[in-house]
Amino acid sequence: MVEKPRLEIFISYTKAIENSIGSNLFRNLYFRIEGEVIDVLDDGDLSCAIYVTTILYIFGLIKERHTTVVATIEDILQSGWYEIEKPKNGAIILWGYKKKDDGTQGKHRHLGFFIDNETAISNDSSTRVVAKHHPTFGTFSNGKAKREILAYYWNDKLNV
Repeated sequence: MVEKPRLEIFISYTKAIENSIGSNLFRNLYFRIEGEVIDVLDDGDLSCAIYVTTILYIFGLIKERHTTVVATIEDILQSGWYEIEKPKNGAIILWGYKKKDDGTQGKHRHLGFFIDNETAISNDSSTRVVAKHHPTFGTFSNGKAKREILAYYWNDKLNV
């Protein structure tokens, strides 16, 4: 009897993340709200949650796709993801609010994927495409991280 092919989820998942770099697929998503059609992703400015959840959804790692960080965190926790201290390739990163050069704080938290100590992948709100960057987005001249990492999340379905 021939064995049924089995999806190699970790390899496929991490390759999908890597292959998404440069994509603008996650730039727009339209909802009708109170009779008006609105791009809730603001042409890619607010696309981190839909990017992350689409990748997770493709591999059956969450219940549905989301457009907000709050809804994403709720779903991943209900779908078997848990917080880890030491990040692994493929872990979800939750960043705090963006810090601007003038010291002011942005309005939104951010989501993406950890690759290694030098690399993370997330939607870039300035270029409005999926981009590779440092896990803390680099540092300010005073040495502090441009974006604080609040948590890393892992799902045991990714264990190889």
